[in-house]
Amino acid sequence: MTSVRKASVVDLDVCPSHCDEPTAPLEALQDRLSGRDAHVDAAELFRLLGDPTRLAILHALLEAGELCVCDLARVAGVAENVVSQAMRLLRAADVVRTRRDGRRIHYRLADAHVRMLLDLSADHVRHQDLVSDATGPIAGSGVEGRRRVG
Repeated sequence: MTSVRKASVVDLDVCPSHCDEPTAPLEALQDRLSGRDAHVDAAELFRLLGDPTRLAILHALLEAGELCVCDLARVAGVAENVVSQAMRLLRAADVVRTRRDGRRIHYRLADAHVRMLLDLSADHVRHQDLVSDATGPIAGSGVEGRRRVG
C-alpha cells in the first residue's frame, strides 16, 4: 500500500502560527502610531508631491527661496495657469506660503519640514540611481537603472 503525502502549501499573506504570541508589544506599537486621520493627511501630502510638475516647482522654490508665478513657469517649463493651479493646491495644503509685493505674489516653501521632505526625496532618488548604476539594468525589463514602484 502506498502512502499519500499531502503537499504543504503555505499562504504567504497569512501568518502561520506566531499570531498566538502575546499582544502586548503590538498594543504598545498601536499606541505609538498616528491615528487614521494623520495617515489620510500624510497620504494627501504625498499625492500632492507625486506630481512631477508640482515637484519641479517645489524644487525651484527650494533652490531659489522665493519666486513669482511667471518665474516658476519659466523654470518648470509650463504655462503660468498650470503653475497657478499647482500653487492653489500647494497653498491649501500649507506646503507653500505667499508674500504680496504690489500686484505680484511671491511663493516660498512653508517651513523646514517641506524643505526636509524635498531634500530627502532627492537624496533617496540619487541613492537609488547609484544603487541601480552599481547593479546594472533591471533584468528582463529593458529599463536602464530606474525602478518603477506600484
